[in-house]
Amino acid sequence: MSESLRGLLARHVTAGTMPGAVGVFGDDEPFAVGRDGPDGAALRPDAVFRIQSMTKVVTAAATLRLVQDGALGLDDPVATWLPELSAPRVLPHPDAPLQEARPARRPITLRHLLTNTSGYGMMTTDSPLRAAMAAAALEAGAEPVPLGAQEWLDALAALPLAFEPGEGWRYHHSFGLLGILLGRVDAGSTEEVLRTTVLDPAGMTDTGFRVRAGEEHRLVAAYRHRPEGLVPTEPAGAGFFVAPPYDVSHSELISTAADFHAFLRALWDGRLIDDALVHELRRDQVPASAKADDSFFPGFWHDTGWGYGVSVVTGGPHRGRFGWSGGLGTDFFVDADGTSCIVMTQVEMDDRVFGMLGELQDVTSR
Repeated sequence: MSESLRGLLARHVTAGTMPGAVGVFGDDEPFAVGRDGPDGAALRPDAVFRIQSMTKVVTAAATLRLVQDGALGLDDPVATWLPELSAPRVLPHPDAPLQEARPARRPITLRHLLTNTSGYGMMTTDSPLRAAMAAAALEAGAEPVPLGAQEWLDALAALPLAFEPGEGWRYHHSFGLLGILLGRVDAGSTEEVLRTTVLDPAGMTDTGFRVRAGEEHRLVAAYRHRPEGLVPTEPAGAGFFVAPPYDVSHSELISTAADFHAFLRALWDGRLIDDALVHELRRDQVPASAKADDSFFPGFWHDTGWGYGVSVVTGGPHRGRFGWSGGLGTDFFVDADGTSCIVMTQVEMDDRVFGMLGELQDVTSR
């Protein structure tokens, strides 16, 4: 099946969807097609990419390892470690004026963060809360986070929840909170927790919040489609992920296809968390009542659920598959039999990249 994947990626490189890509299918070795930029050198299979929201499943696995070890409980209030969230206020409905917020009826729990049901997250309609998040530099996007972890947390905690914890679904911000929480569990750092629970056990030597010293040349640039062509948005071998300017425990990781493949194998084989928790990670955890049509992009919930840090296919020919994407053109999935597929590109999500990733979902049947 690697040849099917290689052909798909090569076709999209030729079409200009992206300059290059690295892919892995099943237990094969990573391969590269194309170049590291529009006028660059041949892309290397060991290139380092900004994986953005593919970080969520890594964070989830680290959290579940701490649950397995007894350091955390899924229904523990997060205010135990994040006292900034000890008295959340909630809007009567997501589009309500901020002054209508009232005290929440229940605390935010660890489970709520893992399932994106905390009440914090991306707003999909023009509303007072969305405007307030934009004004506070809390919007999610393809660029690096503009605030350090404590400043980001304080700004988020000052705003009301869009809904009562557990009663709705909004994407993204719960995992920033979870990242900060991990660093407070044992008074260490978030990266230390990730390293001891996931990265070292899985052998992920090139994954972290910054590129390893001496390996900066492997970090590819990031690009965005514009009418004049692909334009760089982050440099190769420099910038935010070479020298983060502040605490980025609420941020996202850089990684390689080989590292992420090693992570998926370790997760599936039970080397990171036990089988029961892997089952929970890849099971739909969101009640139907929380799957509002306006909670994400149109049609998202069709044959789809959300587990712990991953989307879950609940119907159709790929039922049982779990996976997720990153906003700079990365994607992975794992089928019900454990077969995995990973693609890493360097282009911000747009219609062309989404189209390629849509085709990717059927690569196993070609």
